[in-house]
Amino acid sequence: MAEPLTQNTIAIVKSTAPLLKQHGLAITSRMYERLFLNEEVKQMFDQAAQESGEQPRRLAAAILGFAENVDKLQNLTPVVQRMVARHVECGVKAEHYPYVAEALLPAIRDVIGEGATDEVLAAWGEAYWFLADILIGKEAALYEEIAA
Repeated sequence: MAEPLTQNTIAIVKSTAPLLKQHGLAITSRMYERLFLNEEVKQMFDQAAQESGEQPRRLAAAILGFAENVDKLQNLTPVVQRMVARHVECGVKAEHYPYVAEALLPAIRDVIGEGATDEVLAAWGEAYWFLADILIGKEAALYEEIAA
């Protein structure tokens, strides 16, 4: 089970919501550019959804939703359930999450620039792994359920 987020992390993540609203699509587009340098990971994604911009828009909305609701995560239950189902459908495993972290956090800095301080990136790193731990656990349970 993931450790609860600190109040400082919650405050920082929540404070970035306006930046994410403004720059979310640029961040996720940059993140996918970085992520897809790994051809194996790229193969896991629907490239038509990438080219149309659908996937970067969906992820930008999900990240914004997380930032806006980081202090009331129960609001995200339906979104998390959809993500888990989609991830299992695509074969996402725990070992894939570091690739996303390694692409997302630098993408935030690339797009936001000076606003993406070390403190902001540390908070987003903590928040990312908090959510990743939840997803990984729920995905593992769904994989087990499907196998049974």
